[in-house]
Amino acid sequence: MKFSEVEEATWSELSPYFDTCLIPYTGLSGKESPVEATEALARLRDFMDLVEIPFKGRIITYPAVQYGQGEDLSLLQEVCRNVREAGFAYVIVMTADIELIQGQIEGCDLVLSRKVVFNEETGGAGIAGQIKDKIQEMWQRDSKMEM
Repeated sequence: MKFSEVEEATWSELSPYFDTCLIPYTGLSGKESPVEATEALARLRDFMDLVEIPFKGRIITYPAVQYGQGEDLSLLQEVCRNVREAGFAYVIVMTADIELIQGQIEGCDLVLSRKVVFNEETGGAGIAGQIKDKIQEMWQRDSKMEM
């Protein structure tokens, strides 16, 4: 579910079900032409579909962090910390064009970088299955820690 679909009147009822925040990270520099920027946003949108569609009832997508090419991740880290403080148990960062790895962003439980995921061995699960497995592992990892 996208943040813009949430209504104030229903958020208190829905919030217990949405424990995971998805933060899109475009990684634009400002040097892109309008066509290049549009293509980057389309790649990110298509990649995000692999999470938003199968997990629509549990994950809410926040507005994208548009600029920054991975050198300075302080804004992205701050956003991750802030959404956690706002009540989300899990934070996922997704990017299509920037190569980010797990552990590179403080306050983030899972990094899904299209450049990394498409280079990993998928076995029989394919990309969508691999992403689904990573998200479910994240949720299970935390539930095992609570026991």
